[in-house]
Amino acid sequence: MLKDITLGQFFPGNSPIHRLDPRAKLVAVIAYIVALFTSQGFLTYGICFVALAIVVKVSTVRLKALVKGMKPVVFILVFTAVVNIFYATGTPIFSIGFLTVTYEGLLRAFFMVIRILMMISCTFLLTYTTSPLALTDGLESLLGPLKKLHVPVHELAMIMSIALRFIPTLIEETDKIMSAQRARGADFETGSLVQRAKALVPLLVPLFISALRRADELATAMECRCYHGGDGRTRMNELHYRPADTVFLICAILFAVAVAVLGAFGY
Repeated sequence: MLKDITLGQFFPGNSPIHRLDPRAKLVAVIAYIVALFTSQGFLTYGICFVALAIVVKVSTVRLKALVKGMKPVVFILVFTAVVNIFYATGTPIFSIGFLTVTYEGLLRAFFMVIRILMMISCTFLLTYTTSPLALTDGLESLLGPLKKLHVPVHELAMIMSIALRFIPTLIEETDKIMSAQRARGADFETGSLVQRAKALVPLLVPLFISALRRADELATAMECRCYHGGDGRTRMNELHYRPADTVFLICAILFAVAVAVLGAFGY
């Protein structure tokens, strides 16, 4: 299950999506999420699905990688669906004890699950096609105006980049610790939910120690390289909008506006 978590991984490539400016991709993801939350019916959700499918195809990212990354959120999807099915008012279909399943509840649960899946997919696609360094530079550039308000933009962007960068590393470390503890007789699979939660407690201590050690090593490495933040810092690759980036950005914004207008009319 841990190996199925692919958030933060970067798959190098030379597709048109890989070559886009990270700022354009960040804004496009935000626009797509806005479009998802303004969708109301089958038409707007269908448009969002088709748009996502086209981008996935152009990006050359394997569909298997996206599906694999969804496995850890299955519980969240099931829980969301159950809550929406049983706790929505409307036309009743059948009852299970004091719980009533309604047509509106089924429809809402379906749309909610689809919304979560597409939102996670577009976020994964961003990290799959954009390196952590490019994400940091793009995020810092977008938040640049906040520097006038003395917001530590560079530090915030760096924190997010480091967090994404070390997600795969921590997952790999967790898997190694679990394998070592299984070899010593630890059982993480059987028993009740409470028993399995208790079995994970011995796992957290070495994991936290490993994370803190890596953080200390990273801080030492940055100090040895005289790293001092964003003031006066130059970049090896400067970000520049190309015509393709501008076209993609305009299309993303127009797409979000169009879906929002259709959603306002209930489509």
